[in-house]
Amino acid sequence: MRGILSACAVFCGCLTMQEAEASVAIDIDLSSQTMHVRSESSSYDWRISTAHSGYRTPRGTYRPYMLLRTHYSHKYHMSPMPYSIFFAGGYAIHGTYSTASLGRPASHGCIRLAPGNAALLFHMVQAEGARITISGTPPHTSYYAYVVWRRRHHNALAYVPARHAPAVRAWQVNPIVKSLPQWPTWP
Repeated sequence: MRGILSACAVFCGCLTMQEAEASVAIDIDLSSQTMHVRSESSSYDWRISTAHSGYRTPRGTYRPYMLLRTHYSHKYHMSPMPYSIFFAGGYAIHGTYSTASLGRPASHGCIRLAPGNAALLFHMVQAEGARITISGTPPHTSYYAYVVWRRRHHNALAYVPARHAPAVRAWQVNPIVKSLPQWPTWP
């Protein structure tokens, strides 16, 4: 009888045991597109990318429920998601190879960061557990802002033939202008 009672006490104690406190705190600010990571040993601030217009990154406090070293998005054309830390449904913190877009909204809802930072965070969460807090309002992005950015980085005149066009203006009017020297004609 005592064996049954002690087994019940151990079982009930397991059910009422509190969850261990995570030692890694991940604070994500959608407004500034930054992530602040604090652990017992160190602290980091990283640029991130969250959901662009038309998509959303969920706000709130979460605990990671799955960590995958290599993962490919089945929803978005098998896009690589290295060092994925899943926290809400299909949403994850993961590395990206599009590091030029960090610091501004660019994802479909996941939180992207540089691959080296993602690897470091992945190993910290794997060893110590984590609490993820997402707050703030994402910066307003519009089609106009995208067009301005695109124009600034991809100017059409960058493709003007520099030496052989009579003048840039003439090339803009008629880009098929034959410039000197001409291609040789073969008999």
